[in-house]
Amino acid sequence: MNRQLLKKIVIKGKIKAKSGLRIGGSGSALEIGGVDLPIIRNPIDNKPYLPGSSIKGKMRSLLELNQATIGVVPMSNTVKNGPSMDPKSWSAKLFGNALSGKDEKAYGVSQDQQRPSRVIVRDANLTEKSAKELEKGSQTPYSEVKTEVVIDRITSAAMPRQLERVPAGAEFELEIVLNLFRDGGVEDEEKKYMDYLFLCLQLLRDDYLGGHGSRGSGQVAFDIDQIWAKDTDTYLTGDKGEDLKEQYAKQIENLKN
Repeated sequence: MNRQLLKKIVIKGKIKAKSGLRIGGSGSALEIGGVDLPIIRNPIDNKPYLPGSSIKGKMRSLLELNQATIGVVPMSNTVKNGPSMDPKSWSAKLFGNALSGKDEKAYGVSQDQQRPSRVIVRDANLTEKSAKELEKGSQTPYSEVKTEVVIDRITSAAMPRQLERVPAGAEFELEIVLNLFRDGGVEDEEKKYMDYLFLCLQLLRDDYLGGHGSRGSGQVAFDIDQIWAKDTDTYLTGDKGEDLKEQYAKQIENLKN
């Protein structure tokens, strides 16, 4: 079946940490008095960033919870409840599916219904403004250290641990690309795909990103600055594309509320 790329819709804006934000990294060495749980950083400039895989994975899992489409087929002995592979689900339509023989039998589908992800989520880097503010004002470079304590319910003995977070108020650059196709003569319905993409962002806004969300970390807000549609002609002529921000003004406003 021939699949033709019709257009790319590029969404740009900001992700703002409304509470301390923690996406874990790995320490290169254990240091006496060091942080137990460090955040992920760019190894070149040491600045924290939000991996696109973390943002996208959370968007997908929240959509699957919302639509009750968490995968019914275990991915492995370790991951029993993986992403939905059902090609009819909006999770698979937006984020793709990789069908195995087990999936084909469970969902009653064939390999030709396997689809790539239509959504690309870029790594979100600190804005220049936030980087400058955090460089001069935080306890550790671009971050804060939060101490949490587990209390023995019988003896009241305390077991403290330190975790690193990006402080509340930090902003990151957001960029998401939605690919729309003509597949077997049927064109993707732009508005439906955009509506479900905004639904994912709204669900994430009211949930949390990263770890320790049930204990206050990871609340985020989104501010969309630009939405542009770029088709084949746009790439050939070098034009910027069609500005869709006004067309999706309602969805943008709903995301802020």
